[in-house]
This record gives sequence, C-alpha cells and structure tokens, in this order.
Amino acid sequence: MKTVDDLNFAGKKALVRVDFNVPLDENFNITDDNRIQGAAPTIKKILNDGGSVVLMSHLGRPKDGPTDKYSLKHIVAHLSKVLGTEVQFANDCIGNEAVEKAAALQAGQVLLLENLRFYKEEEKGDVGFAEKLSKLGDVYVNDAFGTAHRAHASTAIIAQFFPSAKYSGYLMAAEVGNAEKVLNNPVRPFTAIMGGAKVSDKIQLIEALLDKVDNLLIGGGMAYTFIKARGGEIGKSLVEMDKLDLANELVKKAKEKGVNLVIPTDAQIADAFSNDANVYDGPNDQIPADLQGLDIGQESAENFAAIIKDSKTVLWNGPMGVFEFDTFAKGTKAVADAVVEATKNGAFSLIGGGDSAAAVSKFGMTEDVSYVSTGGGALLEYMEGKVLPGVKALED
Repeated sequence: MKTVDDLNFAGKKALVRVDFNVPLDENFNITDDNRIQGAAPTIKKILNDGGSVVLMSHLGRPKDGPTDKYSLKHIVAHLSKVLGTEVQFANDCIGNEAVEKAAALQAGQVLLLENLRFYKEEEKGDVGFAEKLSKLGDVYVNDAFGTAHRAHASTAIIAQFFPSAKYSGYLMAAEVGNAEKVLNNPVRPFTAIMGGAKVSDKIQLIEALLDKVDNLLIGGGMAYTFIKARGGEIGKSLVEMDKLDLANELVKKAKEKGVNLVIPTDAQIADAFSNDANVYDGPNDQIPADLQGLDIGQESAENFAAIIKDSKTVLWNGPMGVFEFDTFAKGTKAVADAVVEATKNGAFSLIGGGDSAAAVSKFGMTEDVSYVSTGGGALLEYMEGKVLPGVKALED
C-alpha cells in the first residue's frame, strides 16, 4: 500500500476520501472533531507540496436524498480553522458546481463536496457514480479508515479509476499499521479487554482473539450473559438469553487454548438506570430480581487493573459500565488508569474506537495511550481477520 509520502503532490489535484462523520449538536456545532484532526496531516501534506485538495465524505445516515441536517456545509467554518485556509464548498458531489469548482482549484486550495450519501449510489457501490467522482481529481487518496469496511463507491470502487495513482493517507496507514502490530507482532503478555452491551456484537472478535491473546477480560453488559450462563442471579441486568450456550462454549474454548478468560466477580448494583440511582457494590451473581448491575465492582476493577499493568500489549474495545453516568464510570476509569500505567511502563496500547475512545477522551487520557483508533466497526472487522474493501482497493 503506497502512502502519501510516496508522492510529491506539486501540481496535482488530490481527490481525498475522509471520514468527517462528526457529531453535531442541535445548533450544528461539532461536539467532537477527532476525525477532522485525524485527517488534517494528510491534507496539509498535499497542500504543502503545492497540490490542491478535493475532499469527499459522508455525514450521518440520510434516508431520502439531500437533508439540511446532514449537510457538510455545517463543518466548513471549523474545517477552515483547523486547516488554516479557507475551504470552498460545493453543494453537490457530482453535479456541475462540483465539476466547475474542482476544475478551478489552484495549488494550496481546498474544496469540500456535499455529503456523498445524498446519493443512494454511494452505499450501493455504484460504478457509474464512482467514475463521476473520479473525474474531480487526478490522484486518489483514502484516509477514511472508519468506512474502510464498506464497499462503497468512494471507498472501494473508485480506486479502479486510479490504477497507478492511489495512496493511503497518514490516518489510514497508521490505523492499519497499529492493528497489524497488535494482531501479528504482539509483545507478550497480550491482554484484550472486551466490554460493551452485547456478546453477539463481539463473538467473531472474541473467537479470533482466543488464538492470539494471553488474557481476555470481559466487562460491560456482555459479562452478564456469561454470569447467567453459569447459573448466576443477575436481576434486571442486560442479558442475551439466546447466547448462554455460546458464552459457555467461549469459556470452554479459552480453557482449551490456555487463555486466561476473566469474568467480573462483583458489580455496582443499582435500583434504576440513572446517575442518581441508589447503588451498592456486591456479588454480580446474586443480584436481586428488581435491581441491575451497571458497572464492574471494586474487586473486579482491581483484578483487571493488576492483569493489565503486567501486560506488554493491550487491546481495549468497549467500556466496563454505563460510563456516561459518573456514578457508573469507576470501572471504566480503573481500566483506563491501568492501560495508561502499562503504556508508561513500555506496553503498546491500542484503544479500539467507539465508546472506548470516548471514555479515554472523557478522562483526558487520549495522549497517554499508544494509539486511539478512529475506526470502530472497521477496526473490529480487521481484528476479526476480515478483508476490508477500502484497504484492499489500495493494495490491489
């Protein structure tokens, strides 16, 4: 896979797929600009070389064509500030305005196209749509790892129109490189921490990791399916009743493979799904019928932390509890503290996007771990051993 470092972009018009699917509040203010910051070095490299940039992205999931709520015009002012140059905007991604503005771009200028998903053809991976987009630049750069697991027109199909002029941006290269480091060259002990709501979301990842890790720590809502499967009383805690046999099967497989699979032993037990709930710390297999566990307890947090601190490679995907409520953020914070400490002691730590990235950001620890993925779903699929269409398109 060639990267943007393999080309001097002087005089080139780079068509760059970025992932600017950023969260906006009701007044269209960006509440988290990590994805924009992540793409900035690639864009600046091209501009500094003396090239121009046409940016394409999606935003949200528009159902019926153009929708003001999902217009990328809302991010132009902030993007201009981040890049230190005025960003032009085209109110379409393939129409006359896009074609004319792209054609008129001078060295050092940036044009942002309107939301790709205003066309159904984008998600369908339509070749004709991809070809129209391809005419807006003479070099293709993909820096949108977060959408690399989708065979969309702008991420996978378009690359065929740039057979010898397709490159990965810095973000894409870093995401793939760091995932490879964890998957193929982990320094041991290698510990994976899995959290989040459902076992079903992580089955394939857990099965793939059982062949690679020394320790697998299970937290979050998904832990209760494991606890219920071995006969525990979990009250109103989250559980997938149709996955109980699977949970027992995973425990058995871990044992056979010599993996230390660790389930929490206690929980923050609450009388309501609320930050103001009445809470106590108790055994998570003896939760009264009208109560629920919303975070791992003190004993589990200490146990997890001890294992993490002894590790040399750490992969973390998913929180330990409902960390959005401060009352139930202690377990996730304890894990984050331990990951930071392990990193300071020389471990390589990869935070797997989504809620884990949000948690690390909430605790102000983004700079204290080795790498925070912007990928979410893309990273999970890569870790599961799946081929990502957006990555493959750059390699072919």
